[in-house]
Amino acid sequence: MNKIARFILFDILKNKIVIFYTILLFIISWSVLGLESNYTKATLSLLNVVLLVVPLVSIIFSTIYVYNSSQFIELLLSQPVPRVKVWFNIFLGLSTALVLAFLLGCGIPILLYSSIETGFSLIIIGILLSVIFTSFAMLSAIISRDRAKGIGISIFIWMFFSIIYDGILLVLMFQFADYPIEGIMATLAGLNPVGLSRIFVLLQLDISAMLGYSGAVFQKVFGSGGGMGISMLILMIWATVPFVLSLIKFNKKDL
Repeated sequence: MNKIARFILFDILKNKIVIFYTILLFIISWSVLGLESNYTKATLSLLNVVLLVVPLVSIIFSTIYVYNSSQFIELLLSQPVPRVKVWFNIFLGLSTALVLAFLLGCGIPILLYSSIETGFSLIIIGILLSVIFTSFAMLSAIISRDRAKGIGISIFIWMFFSIIYDGILLVLMFQFADYPIEGIMATLAGLNPVGLSRIFVLLQLDISAMLGYSGAVFQKVFGSGGGMGISMLILMIWATVPFVLSLIKFNKKDL
């Protein structure tokens, strides 16, 4: 790991918000998994927490951190260091710190109390969501110089993928219920990293009744094995594309 990324990593790990985030995840995970005898029900409960909390904390904290580090970034750019290297190492340090916080908070209780197969899928989703929404945060922060506007963009991104998108999907489902839209619905399901993460874990649990319409369609079109493979690929694309766009913007931006 580069010195810049390592410095950012240790700086974030000492941050009180990240420490609180880690402890909160640990308490919730231990409570849900340790007190519930049915591991499937416990996994579903923890999944809902992870899908809500991890993206929110990752995108808001990362956006604020980038804005607070503006002078540090300018100092780095005054040195003979390529812009690509600076921006990538900021992303690497941020995402690594948030992934470690998630692993300490949720990973340990999951490994202790959940089944290996299901627990591993939940850990993968938590890691990917941390990276994906850190990537979105980098894009939000570089789009606008105004801190309030940048944070507002980040909040909207989180709300869109966590709340609004499902509503849009339901409207489309009812409006075009008489048409063969299975393929379209499967495609739309892949456009939401949060919904896709839910489907990935539920496919692993093999609970078709709880998948919801988009998840059931996804399973029907791709099958459980293929659906999980495609889910992983799409989530990795979601983790990459926003960061690449932010990097292009950062290279062109006059700081």
